[in-house]
Amino acid sequence: MSDLAVGVVGVGSMGEHHARILSDLDGARLVGVSDRDTERAAAVADEFDADALDLDALLARTDAVSVVVPTSAHADLTTACIDAGVHALVEKPFVENPERGRALAERADDAGVILQVGHVERFNPVVDAVHEQLSDGEVLAARADRLCPPPNRRIPDSVVLDLMIHDVDVLCTLFDETPHVIGAAAAADGEYATATLDFDGLVATLSASRVSHDDGRTLAVTTPDSTVSADYAAQSVTVSNGTDRDLGVAESDPLSRELASFVDACRTDSDPVVGPDDALRAVEVCREIERIAGLRDDEKRRLDAR
Repeated sequence: MSDLAVGVVGVGSMGEHHARILSDLDGARLVGVSDRDTERAAAVADEFDADALDLDALLARTDAVSVVVPTSAHADLTTACIDAGVHALVEKPFVENPERGRALAERADDAGVILQVGHVERFNPVVDAVHEQLSDGEVLAARADRLCPPPNRRIPDSVVLDLMIHDVDVLCTLFDETPHVIGAAAAADGEYATATLDFDGLVATLSASRVSHDDGRTLAVTTPDSTVSADYAAQSVTVSNGTDRDLGVAESDPLSRELASFVDACRTDSDPVVGPDDALRAVEVCREIERIAGLRDDEKRRLDAR
């Protein structure tokens, strides 16, 4: 089977990582990158032995692309990919408007175009380990915390759509259910948020912050017999029930696994691990969290002030 001709749309810091991995990925051949900053595109293209192209030229030369641009541009760029017959991995969150996202998913299906959404934590090996540990047992509660220092760049998405959405998606996957949002709050001008979700009697509490003084991405799930705790960054999972037992997770790079999965889905015409339905579920839950926490009103005020 011939290598997939791939490209990257948007080569900021995250897009550059996509280009780096795709340039060395089995089954893929990085042919070009595109960015509104043409100097940046040229520099990244030169680093990874590819061409800097405008969007139309990139889509004409590729079978699949990573779309790594601000969320507000996702829908239009995804439409361009679909219309060009090019498979697309779109960074999370998939879209701002769930209704438009559903229309895009239908359009892609009609065109035979694969859409995968970049919920990269799904490819963190700790999620597999936790899922296996919980596969046969009852779950009572869960807690997910995702905390980071203030970013060095402006992020237009709320802390819920930017950070908490990772944990919403992971929990929906682990428990195979769409939760009911029973509470949410925000502080620090919307840079810190909490939410409480009900998965048919299983209660999950989540927090996300862009104003913390250190990093932390953790998940803890309580069962009648033990607590299963995962550290995403350290890629470690511990089972505690009086004593601690390390599950010995084999470390791997989640973004590399995600991109390899996308390339494989495109080459074999198979369903992606994270398709539009899962991605839209996460967006809809996060939109409800934003609404209850008052972040939707804050976002509207910020947009009106521009």
